[in-house]
Amino acid sequence: MKNKNLFHPLWVSGKRFYDLKSYFFNRFHDRVYKISLDAGFTCPSRDGRCGTGGCTYCDGRGSLLRQQGQLPSITEQLEAGKALYARLRKARKFIAYFQTGTNTYAPLNRLRRLYDEALSVPDVVGLAIGTRPDVVSPEVVDLLADYARTKETWLEYGLQSMHEQTLRNINRGHDRHAFEEAVRLAAGRGLNLCVHVILGLPGESPEMMLETADYVAGLPIQGIKIHSLLVLRGTPLYDDYRAGLFTLMSREAYAELIVKFLEKLPPEVVVQRLTAEGYRDVFVAPAWARNKLQVLQQIFDAFAARNSWQGKFADSSGD
Repeated sequence: MKNKNLFHPLWVSGKRFYDLKSYFFNRFHDRVYKISLDAGFTCPSRDGRCGTGGCTYCDGRGSLLRQQGQLPSITEQLEAGKALYARLRKARKFIAYFQTGTNTYAPLNRLRRLYDEALSVPDVVGLAIGTRPDVVSPEVVDLLADYARTKETWLEYGLQSMHEQTLRNINRGHDRHAFEEAVRLAAGRGLNLCVHVILGLPGESPEMMLETADYVAGLPIQGIKIHSLLVLRGTPLYDDYRAGLFTLMSREAYAELIVKFLEKLPPEVVVQRLTAEGYRDVFVAPAWARNKLQVLQQIFDAFAARNSWQGKFADSSGD
């Protein structure tokens, strides 16, 4: 892969932001794909530790594998994912992505067994651990930092919004202080930190969402995942949507907001996700989110229309 980008030498895929494909090429000089795993974890905002019912936008069903019955082993899930991506994408290296549920929410010995099993699978070159900031102990960070000495290791925290009222409204079960403490624990330990954000949460204006961008831009992180608010059947958010208590952004407005968000982020922060799709059997709205390629193209077009790129205003207070 040759560098086609005039904006930043790291962005070798030719996009106006630092995408994950570019990062993996820079890191491994090869095709690398993340394989999503379900290790059977639950969530403390569902089991009573810090609440019940879960986040208002989450249907709580977990992965499709979980819905089909007994979960295959981590090794079996990885081997199936490897075969798929090797066939479709010619991938040769893989990241074991513990995605479903809260993937640090277990005794340390169990976490070590699961992570060790994943890293023992041939061609798995690293870990990505999706979790909540209120379920990360110093001991867990020590374990992950130990892996990071020899393996690619990402720790992914769900933030969603910097605004305390929003966190209460969506039943996150933690406040911003818990998130900041989790970042403090992991920063400087050799881990790659990734933050998850949702745009379009009820009660938030575009200005509030861009305040989250400013907040995230000041953190010692290496990656970000962003997607629009999705309404899924069977969630409290669905009930509020049917009652007309909030509205959803248009695709055009979302794309414009994504560009303004990324303009504020340092150019070295890896953009791992810009949109998302819900399971089709429970997906309700927005209709435009069903077509990921169209959403991405709208974002690319918005970048071009603004003659903009990630980090354009990273060192200033706005545009």
